[in-house]
Amino acid sequence: MTTELTYLALTLILALVQVFLPAGARTVEFGSKWNAGPRDETPAATKPLTGRLERAQANLYETLPLFIGAVLIAHVIEASSALTVWGSALYFWARVVYVPLYALGIPYIRSLVWLVSLAGLVMVLTSLFL
Repeated sequence: MTTELTYLALTLILALVQVFLPAGARTVEFGSKWNAGPRDETPAATKPLTGRLERAQANLYETLPLFIGAVLIAHVIEASSALTVWGSALYFWARVVYVPLYALGIPYIRSLVWLVSLAGLVMVLTSLFL
């Protein structure tokens, strides 16, 4: 497996982790009875951590399809290069760092880390046209 595909697989694992983080926070906030029930009505999160984890998850899901597509296209057209390796690494590690920064409510640095992940994505996309 290429380095880029490895980072893609790790990013998918991170996405799965980000499914469970807000789910766990919601269970703590609303109780296991709510979690096991039909959840016909989901109350708005009142604890900041729950909302932050939900927003961090949504934020990942905004760019994840683009990252998946870019890495897979680069693989299919055999465009692997230092640019794709570094771009994939930047995207993944910035997304890992982003989660605790968002959960802790740290502004500015969180946005800078998001920009690093975006730069990684742009690097992989750029490699498709070189």
